[in-house]
Amino acid sequence: MSLTSLTAKELGIKIKEKEISVKEAVNDTLDAIEKKEGKVNSFVTVADRDALLKKAEKVQKKIGEGTLDGPLAGVPIAIKDNICTKGLLTTCSSKILEGFVPTYTAEAVKNLEDAGAIVIGKTNMDEFAMGSTTETSAYGATKNPWNLGHVPGGSSGGSCSGVAAEECICALGSDTGGSIRQPSAFCGVTGIKPTYGTVSRYGLIAYGSSLDQIGPVAKDVTDCALILETISSYDKKDSTSMKREDLDFTSALKDDVKGMKIGIPKDYFGEGLDREVSEAVKGAAKVLEEKGAVLEEFDLGLVEYAIPAYYVIACAEASSNLARFDGVKYGYRAKQYEGLHNMYKKSRSEGFGTEVKRRIMLGSFVLSSGYYDAYYLKALRTKALIKREFDKAFSKYDVILGPAAPSTAPKLGSSLDDPMKMYLGDIYTVSVNLAGLPGISLPCGMDGEGLPIGLQLIGDCFKEKDIIQAAYTYECTREYRHSPLSDVYQG
Repeated sequence: MSLTSLTAKELGIKIKEKEISVKEAVNDTLDAIEKKEGKVNSFVTVADRDALLKKAEKVQKKIGEGTLDGPLAGVPIAIKDNICTKGLLTTCSSKILEGFVPTYTAEAVKNLEDAGAIVIGKTNMDEFAMGSTTETSAYGATKNPWNLGHVPGGSSGGSCSGVAAEECICALGSDTGGSIRQPSAFCGVTGIKPTYGTVSRYGLIAYGSSLDQIGPVAKDVTDCALILETISSYDKKDSTSMKREDLDFTSALKDDVKGMKIGIPKDYFGEGLDREVSEAVKGAAKVLEEKGAVLEEFDLGLVEYAIPAYYVIACAEASSNLARFDGVKYGYRAKQYEGLHNMYKKSRSEGFGTEVKRRIMLGSFVLSSGYYDAYYLKALRTKALIKREFDKAFSKYDVILGPAAPSTAPKLGSSLDDPMKMYLGDIYTVSVNLAGLPGISLPCGMDGEGLPIGLQLIGDCFKEKDIIQAAYTYECTREYRHSPLSDVYQG
C-alpha cells in the first residue's frame, strides 16, 4: 500500500514515531504522481525531487530535535496553482502567466511550511478559477479518478482529483463560489470553505476579492480540521483578515450531535436536483437525526437570485483584478505588436482563454457607466438580503444541510458548450460565499454509475466548529471509499 493512501494525521504519527522517514514520504508521493499523472492530469507543476529531499532532511532534523512536533510535520501537501509559492511556478493554469515564478509565498502556505509540511507541487485548475469542471485550464482538462470520462469539478479540480487518486495525501484549494466544495463532492473527498477572513488571502491571486477564501481538501474531516487550524491566522498584509481568538478546530472532532438543530431548506430539494443525490443527502440527514440531531425543513428565501447576484459581483471584481495582466512586467507577451496599446490588446487576447474573456467582458459591462446602478449595485443589495436570510435561519438552527451540487460529475465536454448550465451547477454553493459563511462538503454515497455524491453542511459566521462536529459525527458512521486509481481500491 502506498503512503498516499494514509491520512495526513496517520502519516504524521508514523513520521513522529520513526516508522517512516520524511524522505520516504516525499519519494512515495512523487512516485505516485509519476505513476498516475498521465491518467488524471492533476498537476501543473511538480517540485524538483532533489530539492524536496533536501527540504525533507531539514524537516527530519527539526522533528528529531523536537522543534517541529505538530501533526503535519513531514507531510507532503499539494497547492492549487493560484496560490503563490516562492521559487515555484504559479500560473493560475493560464497562458498569460506562463513562466511566472513568485518572489514570495502566500501566508497560508507559509503557515504550512512553518508547521513542517512540504509543498510537493501545484495543482491544475480552471483558468483563474473561472469554471466548474477544470476543463478551462491552459494545461489540459483534469479527469475524475472515479471515472476518467467525467470531470472532477472545479475550479479546485486538480487538488480534489489529486487527493482522490492518491497522488497526494492532502491539498489546498480556493473557493469563490463553491470551488472547494463542489469538486470535493464530485471526487468523493472532503473540503472546507472557512468563514471569509479566517485564512489570509495574501498570495492568493484574486478572482473575486470579496468572495475568495483558501481552504483544505483531504480524505476526511480530521485532516481538514488539522490543516484549517494550521493555515488560519490574522495577517496584517491582508486588509480583510480577521482577528479570531478561537482557532482550535480539532476540538470539534466529536461524535456527538445530540440536540443540534439542523435546518433543511425546502428550496434546495426542488426542481433540478438529481433523484439519487436527493435520496443520498436525505439519507445522511436521517443518520444525523438518529444520532440525536433535531431536523426541520424551512424556507430559505432568495435562493433563485443567488446565481445572478454571484456572477455579476464575481465578474465585476474579476474584470478589475485581471486588468493587471497586460504583458508588461511578467507573464505572457505577444510576440508581434505595434505600439503599447496594441501590445496590451494582443497579449490579453492571446493569453486569456474563452471563459476568462467572457467573464471579463461581463464584468466590464456591469461596471460601465449607465449599467453600474442597474446591475452591480443591485447585485450588492441582493447579496445583503441573502446574508439577512441566512442570519434569520441561524437564529433557529446551528447548521444548514443540503446537497453540494445538483448532480454527480458530468461527462467531460458536456458543460463547456453550455456555460449557463455550468453556472447553474453552483446553485447550492454560491450563497455561502455571498454571505461569507463557512461550509463543508463530504461524501455521503454513490450514484448508479459509481460516482460520488456530496453532502454540504453550512454554518453561521465563525462557527466552523458546528459544521466540523456535524460532519465528523456523520463520517463516523461510514468508511472512506478509495477511488479506482488508489492503491487500495475497494469496489
